Amino acid sequence: MIKSGSFEGKNIEKKHILVIRLSAMGDVAMSVGVVRTLLIQYPNVKITFLSRPFLKPLFEEIPNVVFYAVDTKDRHKGFLGIYRLYKELKNKEFDAFADLHNVMRSRVLNLFFWKLPSATIDKGRKEKKQLTRSENKIFKQLKTTHERYADVFRELGFQFDLFHSVPLPHEKLNQTLLGLIGGEVVTKKLIGIAPFAQHEAKTYPIDLMEEVIEQLEKQGNYKILLFGGGQKEISILSIFEKKYNDVICIAGKLRLKEELHLISNLGCMLSMDSGNAHLAALFGIPTITLWGATHPYAGFAPFGQSQENALLSDRKKFPKLPTSIYGNKKVEDYQDAMRTIRPTAIVERVRTVLK
Repeated sequence: MIKSGSFEGKNIEKKHILVIRLSAMGDVAMSVGVVRTLLIQYPNVKITFLSRPFLKPLFEEIPNVVFYAVDTKDRHKGFLGIYRLYKELKNKEFDAFADLHNVMRSRVLNLFFWKLPSATIDKGRKEKKQLTRSENKIFKQLKTTHERYADVFRELGFQFDLFHSVPLPHEKLNQTLLGLIGGEVVTKKLIGIAPFAQHEAKTYPIDLMEEVIEQLEKQGNYKILLFGGGQKEISILSIFEKKYNDVICIAGKLRLKEELHLISNLGCMLSMDSGNAHLAALFGIPTITLWGATHPYAGFAPFGQSQENALLSDRKKFPKLPTSIYGNKKVEDYQDAMRTIRPTAIVERVRTVLK
């Protein structure tokens, strides 16, 4: 933990914390449960959360959180942009700075707020490198990202634990969503499937995913909703929608807020090591994740999920796994690692959690 002070021992019940976490949706989503748990145990604390504009819906249901959009592509780009951001924020009477990102942009902003007690996340880069290297690998569970986030607030004096977490409230399906997925959902359990990830090395082979979809659809009592983004993904998911009666492509049809409402009504979510897994976990939805080049030991498993819901590639056949923290590294002869996760095992796990 990198910190420049805390107000531990002082009255922290009514403090105002400036928090920053930009980057990918999954990284920001993992902070939501931590922030919510903190505010449950410190209900008079106020948080201003800095992040990318489209992620605002993640925080709208959390009392005492003000979301502040950071435009890293234009208004807040570069050093002058960060200084502009500081000028926009400096009169808001913050009591502390919590850096959940620890990159140049967040560190520069922290410098501008040098008078505030601050704490910065320790990402554990050294131990993550030891976990993913090919030789002399140290294969063990590392501290979760959720706990690393929580440690930042603990360094500022907030003593709380994540065992007291409460899922975000489920939203009732409105007429727009009912029209999209069909009114018979009252008699069928909803299964969300997010079959893609940012990197190929942590994406389950699409031919095997179709086997999973086909087997689940044959059960007759499930409605399968396919999540994704980007035209290429939408094209593939649309083929599945046309091919199977109880399969609906959600990708590209909803805004994030509406997508969250839909996810909150799922019976379970099947996802890669990707953002959709973290979104579902926020609502306490049973979330089954498939792991290829990455591994839950790196600390990125969805919040509050059973270890049995993480289905792993076979390390006996592919002993160098995990080969990457984010899945962005390709290792020769490891492109078929995820094929060791059989479709039948995935279907059985889905059926088990839906019971």
